[in-house]
Amino acid sequence: MAKKAKKAKKQKLPLAYKPVGFVLGWLGGTLAGMTFQKTWKVIRHEDDAPDALDPDRGWGEILLAAAIQGAIFAAVRSAVDRTGAKVIQRSTGAWPVAGKGGRD
Repeated sequence: MAKKAKKAKKQKLPLAYKPVGFVLGWLGGTLAGMTFQKTWKVIRHEDDAPDALDPDRGWGEILLAAAIQGAIFAAVRSAVDRTGAKVIQRSTGAWPVAGKGGRD
């Protein structure tokens, strides 16, 4: 009987982790945005990164900004997701997502 209860707990954990994952994602996105703004200011000495629809900016500058922003966002999101999953695993003994994980 204890085995069934443990299995049921592990199956419910991914659902319980969803709100935690949402909050971590939001915090990670905010952190990534702040990091990108500071990085862009160091690289180009400008407060604002170029927008893709800005007619006064060239392709190179727009694509450079997008590549840097994407790399920072992916790295921060992965670090936040992994840290949250490890905290859940340490506190509950179960990995927070079913199977091997991955994003939808």
